[in-house]
Amino acid sequence: MFEGMDMGGLQKMLEEAQKKAKEFEEKSESVEFTAKSGGGLVKVTANGKGEIIDIDIDDSLLEDKEALQILLISAINDVLKMAEQNKKSAAMNMFGGGFNPFSTGGSQS
Repeated sequence: MFEGMDMGGLQKMLEEAQKKAKEFEEKSESVEFTAKSGGGLVKVTANGKGEIIDIDIDDSLLEDKEALQILLISAINDVLKMAEQNKKSAAMNMFGGGFNPFSTGGSQS
């Protein structure tokens, strides 16, 4: 089944993939996304890993619990979508932009 396969080349590809994944993870921690709702009354910031790192709530919302909850949910959902889209885009770039573990080395037209 594995006759004729270059195991050394496969090992090198796997090491390269691990290196790229580690670089991606490190970069993800430093990227920040901010989503606003209610015209900026609520701001939620997440890092590239999708972790919420800051929430800013305007004082005027502290007396309206229901509005605060709605705006907070909206901003959190938006910022998490941003972080997820960034992950997908980075993964596509990693595999499409020069590093493709499934490539045989030739170019496709």
